[in-house]
Amino acid sequence: MIEHLRHMAIFARVVDEGSFRAAAKAIGLAPSRVSETVSELEAYLGVTLLYRTTRKIALTNEGRMFYARVAEMLRSAESGLNELNALSLDPVGALRVSMPAFMSSSSLATAIAEFARRHPQVALSLSFTDGRTDLLHDGFDVNIRAGWLDDSSMMSRKLGESARALVAGAGYAASRPRPGHPSEMEDWDWLRYKHRSDATTFHGPAGDTVKVVGQSRLEADSIDALYHFTCQNLGATVLPEHLAARGEAEGKLVRLLPDWQLVPLGFFAVWPDTSRRESLTLLFVRFVAEWQADMVADATGP
Repeated sequence: MIEHLRHMAIFARVVDEGSFRAAAKAIGLAPSRVSETVSELEAYLGVTLLYRTTRKIALTNEGRMFYARVAEMLRSAESGLNELNALSLDPVGALRVSMPAFMSSSSLATAIAEFARRHPQVALSLSFTDGRTDLLHDGFDVNIRAGWLDDSSMMSRKLGESARALVAGAGYAASRPRPGHPSEMEDWDWLRYKHRSDATTFHGPAGDTVKVVGQSRLEADSIDALYHFTCQNLGATVLPEHLAARGEAEGKLVRLLPDWQLVPLGFFAVWPDTSRRESLTLLFVRFVAEWQADMVADATGP
């Protein structure tokens, strides 16, 4: 039976995900291999576990009984791993983490690199995307999100904040009078982030608040793409501080309205309250949050 434990785990993942394709994506195998593995398990047991159609799968009576036992076995195994991780000085396991693509060169990514360096027995699989990801459906253990939290059933911890800056391509800015007030930006060409409101809110030095819509020249669902197009002198946009600073240092971008503040961008770690890797997940989140806090403290000084 030992040689079929992996088959049983894959069978349970197929049931949990609802299809061979979804299970294959979560596990990292080809769909054909996942299907073959379940067929091999059925041949070994001498029963049919799943009814298969072109659109969906369904458990047979035997499959339903077997799945309950397999799920119980896997829960026990996961609990054992969590207990060992809690006691181990050198944690072992695998974590799947998703985070916004524009954070691939941020201080949070640096914190994750340091986590990987300090814990060589932990295998990290990182997915970078600016689109919304579903923790449970997409099989992630932790999701790092920027600016929005609306999963009441999830655990969360704030990892830090990033200032945002209004910038324009150096060439584009040179062709227009430098603005002194947000209202003067209404006739500028704006490059919009698809997942953000069209209105940009500014807070002035005297405590006043001004909203600007401006003329939308281009819309994209990627912050990295907005950075590139802004550097190509297509208009103005709002960028996270680390990207604004990079473009400014390279002479490609200039900051506008430096005396006016934008709402900072918050970063949060989100994970299920019944995480399959509870101790490892908490270790990862705690490490990244504390690393970020230390970096901020070092930057601000005593």
